[in-house]
Amino acid sequence: MAEEHNPPQKRVPLTEIGKRNINIVRTHGIYVLPNLFTTASLFCAFYAIVQAMAAHFDIASIAIFFSMLFDGCDGRVARLTHTQSEFGVQYDSIADMTAFGVAPALVIYQFALSGLGKVGWAAAFIYCLGAALRLARFNTNVKVVDKSFFQGLPSPAAAALIAGFVWLAVENKLPEAIGDALPLVAAVLSVYAGLTMVCNAPFFSGKSVAVVRTIPFWFVVAAAILFIVVSSNPSLAIFVIFCIYSVSGYVYQAWLWWRGRPNPVRPERN
Repeated sequence: MAEEHNPPQKRVPLTEIGKRNINIVRTHGIYVLPNLFTTASLFCAFYAIVQAMAAHFDIASIAIFFSMLFDGCDGRVARLTHTQSEFGVQYDSIADMTAFGVAPALVIYQFALSGLGKVGWAAAFIYCLGAALRLARFNTNVKVVDKSFFQGLPSPAAAALIAGFVWLAVENKLPEAIGDALPLVAAVLSVYAGLTMVCNAPFFSGKSVAVVRTIPFWFVVAAAILFIVVSSNPSLAIFVIFCIYSVSGYVYQAWLWWRGRPNPVRPERN
């Protein structure tokens, strides 16, 4: 009677059980992979802060650029492996605030703003606040604005602008060249970057660029020239590139206003 009520279960071969366990391990491993890149980005930001406290400002600036590199990898890895998760989104946002908000603000404060007193820490805080508001607005408007543009200067580009300035100043000995004007330039740059992150100017994102199999000859020549320029003086070239990008949104917004076209990143009100 017991056998009638409890029919014998189908036995699963040990090989199939082993395959299932392997698949489970692989799945969890893939989910960990994008978060490892996020952790690497967070570590570089922490390392930049530590190096700034030790007055190694060139190393601190380069660490922020490495943080940008790892931050650009985590999302792409998650999409390629189809391992996007809400945890990854929240973790990436927290890491971005540290890497592109807190770390650059502390680095430039330690480097040039501390001598300005209240004006110095106010300028650094404006940058940090702008990064926080920028990231919060990005998370809430990610499905609303045009994906071809960023609404305001993206926080990694703002961090590159600050880190590039510090790196340029250390490599080319700007404190000796411009003297007392260095803290004022750093304060203006910090405030500009912080306010530009929360503006409504459209900054090109590059996400809409189609992948092509062939490229024209002039593009190869231009890329070679750009490589030579960057390699000859990396700190100067990188700072100039991000300076141009940081004003490109305002230029494009002015062009849209002149042509009477709507702003693609300003959400429509119902």
